[in-house]
Amino acid sequence: MNALDELTESFSHLPGIGKKSASRIANSLLKADSFFMERFAEQIRTLQDKIRPCSICGTWTEEDPCPICSDLTRDRTVICVVEQPQDAATIESSHEFHGLFHVLGGVISPLEGMTPDKLRINSLVERVKSENIKEVILATNPTVEGDTTALYIQRILADTEVTVTRLASGLPVGGDLEYADRLTLARSFRGRSQF
Repeated sequence: MNALDELTESFSHLPGIGKKSASRIANSLLKADSFFMERFAEQIRTLQDKIRPCSICGTWTEEDPCPICSDLTRDRTVICVVEQPQDAATIESSHEFHGLFHVLGGVISPLEGMTPDKLRINSLVERVKSENIKEVILATNPTVEGDTTALYIQRILADTEVTVTRLASGLPVGGDLEYADRLTLARSFRGRSQF
């Protein structure tokens, strides 16, 4: 195996990148100028040294606490609970949510060894009890594991005075009913609103 094959193999281990995409990336790097390659290599080499989880919410940050937790203009009475740091970044990019975040670090999945004690659920409960939180928005993915995790958190927070809500899910804009699965259709009917 030569250096190109080894690099292609490494890229193919990244999520969402198959063998063909990995090969295209590796081949394009061969054509890149040396300045780009040096900068790119340095960014990869120092990534884990520079980026770490926020001690409050768990999102990726270079400064602790993160800019979201430090922003006093945000609604500090609402916490949006997400599975992974990239989920918080996705929601933040919509510019629709102006509260705080809490990253669980995964979802409950006993088959994969992910039990509630391995997630950041206890720190969420502590935040709800110690801060003036009025609403917790559960924004876990609409999967069996995501729904199980959301239900578990809802039950844990049942004895508090906080309102627990769940993101709506259903048919995407531009989606065809013909291609929607039964679960998506069921959620769309349950989450329907007045027109």
